[in-house]
This record gives sequence, C-alpha cells and structure tokens, in this order.
Amino acid sequence: MSEMSPTSRRRFMTTTASAAAGLMIVPRHVLGGPHFVAPSDKVNVALIGAGGQGMQNARALLQEDDCQIIAVADPAEEWDLSAWYYGGTSGRGPARVLVEQHYAEKTPNHRCAVYEDFRVMLEKEASIDAVLIATPDHLHAYVSILAMKAGKHVYCEKPLTHNIREARLVARVAAETGVATQMGNQGRSGEGHRQTVEWLADGAIGAVREVHAWSGAPQTSASAPAAEGPREKPAGFNWDLWLGPRAERPYSGAYTPYSWRYYWDFGNGTMADMSIHHLDPAFNALGLDAPLTVESSASRVDAETVTASQLVAYRFGAQAGRGPVTVYWYDHGLRPPTPVGMDPDDPRQRLGEGDNGLLVVGEKGVLTCAGWSGMPRLLPLDLHFAYKRPPRSLPRVAGHHADWLQACKGGTPACSRFEYGARLTEFVLLGPLALRTGKMLKWDAPGMRATNAPEAQPMIEGTYRKGWELPV
Repeated sequence: MSEMSPTSRRRFMTTTASAAAGLMIVPRHVLGGPHFVAPSDKVNVALIGAGGQGMQNARALLQEDDCQIIAVADPAEEWDLSAWYYGGTSGRGPARVLVEQHYAEKTPNHRCAVYEDFRVMLEKEASIDAVLIATPDHLHAYVSILAMKAGKHVYCEKPLTHNIREARLVARVAAETGVATQMGNQGRSGEGHRQTVEWLADGAIGAVREVHAWSGAPQTSASAPAAEGPREKPAGFNWDLWLGPRAERPYSGAYTPYSWRYYWDFGNGTMADMSIHHLDPAFNALGLDAPLTVESSASRVDAETVTASQLVAYRFGAQAGRGPVTVYWYDHGLRPPTPVGMDPDDPRQRLGEGDNGLLVVGEKGVLTCAGWSGMPRLLPLDLHFAYKRPPRSLPRVAGHHADWLQACKGGTPACSRFEYGARLTEFVLLGPLALRTGKMLKWDAPGMRATNAPEAQPMIEGTYRKGWELPV
C-alpha cells in the first residue's frame, strides 16, 4: 500500500473527525429508539395545566437536577389564587416566570415556551420527552392518552381519570406504548407507605377486618363552592378549551379556578380528591381491587354538585392471604368511632393526624397513620412498643417525581405507574358512583358494570363532546 501524502493525510483526518462529530450529535431518540432518554441527559418536561397543583408540581420538578421544564400549556394566562389554600397566582404566565427565574442563574439563556393549547404544544415542541399533567380531572384521560400515543412519558395528577372506563383505557394505552408513567399520589413514594404495607403483611395487628379513612373539617358555607361566580370571562382565558370534552355552556366563575372539583361534570368531590391518598396504603397491602358491593350516603345529594359530608362502605370478600374486609370512607367532619380501649384524650393514642387519617382494625389491635401515607403507629401502646419491626421488603425511592424521572431514563418502573394508579382510581371512583345512584351497587369488575344499576353505565363510561372523544 502506498503511503499517503501529508496533504491527503490531513484531508483524511479532517473528514474522519467531521464524521465522528456528526455521529456525536445524532438526536438521542435515533440512537436509543423510541422514548429513549440517556441516563446522562436531562429529561425535557412540559407542564400541561398550570393551576395551583400544577404550580406545586413545577416547583417540585425544579428541585430535580436531572430534568428541565421547557414548555407550559394552560388555557388561562393568569389566575389569582389568594382566596384558596394554594395562594399566589397561577396560569401559563406565572408558570413561565417561575421556570425562567429558577434557571436564570445557571442557564441564563433558558426559555420556557408557552402555549394556550396543549395539543399545539405537543405538535410543535419536538424536544419534549415527558409531560406532567395537572389539569382538572375531566381532562386527565384525554391528555394522558394523547401524550402517550405521541411517545411522551406521562405524570398525571390524581385521580388518574374522571370515570372508570377512562381508567382502564389509560392503563391499556400505557401498556401498549411502553412509556414511563406515574400518578400523583405522592405519599405512595414515602417511607410511611412502605412501612404500613410491610407491617400489615407481617401480621402486626393480625387478620384485618376493617379499614377506615377520613379527610376534612366540616363543610361550611364559606368553604363550599359558590352557587355563582363572576359572569365575565377573564382576559386571556380560553373557556372552550378548559371545557374540553364537557358539553358547551356559558362561562361561569363558579367553576374556576378551584371549585370545579365539586361539580360532577368536572370532578367527583372530596372523596375522589383525598381518599386516593389516604386509602392507598390499605389498598396496596390488602389487594382491594374489586369489592362485592359499594354504598354511600350523604346529608344531601345533588344532581349537579357534590359538597355534602359523605360516608362510603366497600365490602370485599375473602381472598388468598386475608379474610373479608369492609372499608369505610368519611369526609367533611365525619370520622370513625374510637375503637374500644382507646383513650381519645391521650395524645399518644390519637387516630390519624388532625382532620385526616387512616385506621386499620385487626384482631390483635389497630394500625393508624396520618393522611397521605404517614408513618404508622400501633395501638394499644403496649403492642406498638413490643412489636418487632420486620426487615425491609419493599424498595425505597428518592421521591415521587424522582421515581418517575428515573423511569423515564430507563430505570425501574415508577411505583404508582398507570397500571397501579388506574386500579386505585377505579376503586375510589366507585364511591361517588354509589352516591349518585343512591343504591348499594353490586359490582361486576370483569364486566365493568353495576349489575343492579344499569342507570350507572353512562357515568361509568362517560359522555364526550364532538371532537373531544378519547383518542384511542
């Protein structure tokens, strides 16, 4: 072989280096296949829904070093949330300010794209790896399915969906697309949840007979949603987009920006909002997927709103590893009775924490914890002090958002991925369904129907405005 001339050698080396450089900048989705995010890369996240909970999620994501928020979509330019517990302001404008101010010091040129319509954002922002959805409940399924089918990893706030059929469809699409998913029941990632599940599996209180969970102080006229709100639509707010799949109606400030959850068309009330947190450890530990019956009562039942104090009872048959169990939910001031032998005046024997909690009753004693999967305690006190804690059997995670982000990068599936979140959501949504029908529902889980209440089927399956049918 003849030796290259110096000129030819320089040309060869330059060409080779250029080719190598070209290989280095091939987009990561080409190198790794669909949904690929290299472990060394940051996950590019878009926020869909920048209301109070959306802003809280944005603040949480900004604390994670391996992700960056690159886009926000919300039909509202700005909301004043000072009258609600979130406080401050929300909407796509404040969300962009929050994101860009956070990154300003380390990444001065970082810009957060802003959209009114999430559908336009998903079409135009090709660099989005994942989305975090914090819209009102009635849009959860539509947005989640659209994003997953576009190849985006998805974190969606709880409850995962507005009706039971949606829960099953979302779980199916998640399995089909293989994207990383997580439902926003944040306590699921905490130490309290894991200890509660491990202790119950270890037989800390013996065979479980009953489960009780509760949330909320008594509803008052000041805390209930207003019958009417402002009639004039705020500037920069796309009311039609906010309605999404729901039937057209004139704008009403009674729904926005917060009280939508108390209207059947958009939410399912306090139970769906809070029980998905507080009942989660018992659901996980005891396998509470398919009750035999569900019934609910309230001080007032309204065809449009759900604001009254509610009591729900689920009855489960025996299954491998446990006997029959009855699960109770209470809200807006209702609470379970104090177990026999407990002293409610002794702070060491308190049940739950404040207005929220979980109580699991077994043959040897009770386990209780604060809401949101708080740390477990056993009662009577001598049982708590004598109990020998079992070794850890469940994996621990760094946090709920961190758990999802590592799944986006090819790690272990997140602990509340949609397969789990959909089952928990279906269990919870049976309570509001029983309240709306006024019957003790006999639940046929395989058939997805209440055998004694055919009138419940439209609520189980949902109705959708033309053009907003679920994209499956």
